[in-house]
Amino acid sequence: MPIFVRLTGRPVILAGDGLAADAKRRLLERAGAHIVGPEEEAALAIVAVDDATLVDRLKARGVLVNAVDRPDLCDFTLPAIVDRDPVLVAIGTGGVSAGLAAALRQRLEALLPAGLGRLAEALGAARGRLRAHYPDAGERRRAIGALLAPGGALDPLREHRDPVTAFDDAPSIRMERVRIASDDPDELTLRAARLLALADRIVHPADMAPAILDRARADAERIVSSAPDAPLPGLTVILERP
Repeated sequence: MPIFVRLTGRPVILAGDGLAADAKRRLLERAGAHIVGPEEEAALAIVAVDDATLVDRLKARGVLVNAVDRPDLCDFTLPAIVDRDPVLVAIGTGGVSAGLAAALRQRLEALLPAGLGRLAEALGAARGRLRAHYPDAGERRRAIGALLAPGGALDPLREHRDPVTAFDDAPSIRMERVRIASDDPDELTLRAARLLALADRIVHPADMAPAILDRARADAERIVSSAPDAPLPGLTVILERP
């Protein structure tokens, strides 16, 4: 399960030396961690030396360990990171291929605007204004989703000189039908993928592939049916077979 951990001022064990250890040291220092040795107390450890005995000793103490280049010994892995502070994009492969993670990071570096962090900060600063403008939580989420959608007023893949200057009312009721021709989520159309990501609820046949449903938000309601009995607030996406 991917998580983000605040390491500022917290001890993290770093064992080893050489290029691999130096790279991990820079990463930990950038995160503000207090780097300590293997005999000191910490919740996390990075072992950049081929020493399975040390890994076992640390694990016996309840320390979560990242063993560099030994995914079979790792309790956690370190992702490739795209940093648009305070936005962080982490790409992990479960330790299978650091090269693939690095290649994806390079592609995303070119895709994500340098000002993405400013957009995030502006949205955070406007939280009170958004709550006042949209008191209902569902309506607020739908409005923000519309603003941040592709082509929206605050499309995150575009630069914004003065973000969050106005908020347009999002549709309170919207229904969209999407034809699903394949159980492979990679074959979803761009429109289908966008609608699934924005939907408040998904109406689908009982045999719809879980991989397709997983492209929707985790909190989106799932309804096994052919269509809702009556229009419901927010965005309802109706998945249909050809």
